[in-house]
Amino acid sequence: MVKLKIIDTNLQDVKLVETDVFGDHRGFFTETYTQNKFQNAGINVEFTQDNQSLSVEPGVLRGMHYQLAPYAQTKLLRAVTGVIYDVLVDIRKGSPTYSKWEGYILSEYNHRQLLVPKGFAHGFVTLTPNVNVAYKVDGYYAPEADGGIAYDDPDIGIEWPMPLEHLILSDKDTKHPRLKDAKLNFVYGEGK
Repeated sequence: MVKLKIIDTNLQDVKLVETDVFGDHRGFFTETYTQNKFQNAGINVEFTQDNQSLSVEPGVLRGMHYQLAPYAQTKLLRAVTGVIYDVLVDIRKGSPTYSKWEGYILSEYNHRQLLVPKGFAHGFVTLTPNVNVAYKVDGYYAPEADGGIAYDDPDIGIEWPMPLEHLILSDKDTKHPRLKDAKLNFVYGEGK
């Protein structure tokens, strides 16, 4: 029977997920998502869509993104190929970890997944070439609710694993406001 290991993080409500990986001379097998096992582990999210991105070069930074309530999304993501440094910032007013950030290595080698709750800005930087990231979400994309905060906001102080001048960003991701100037409507304890 495949087991599911849930690892708490220092950010309120953020979880790392590990599944059993069975390997032999052919490769490996793992169940990345099994609804009843996730529910039994306390993750009761009804996912509605699967997404995938490819980042060709190391240093591609995608973030820091969120969707405003009521269109906020919970995400469950993993690196299918390559390695990423995944970062979350708690943007829920009243949260014990408001404005705090943490980063996690997700890779094709450690098979870890990250549960990103509603009310967190999320982003990642690729550490290897040809990185495929797959993620489930529990809500659809709503362009009118699209939001973001600056990846280099000095008040947050995210420590990216490479010099900022080496990062590759979309035009949109270079223009996000600092947290103190961002449009936010998340309140801790609401919308879980």
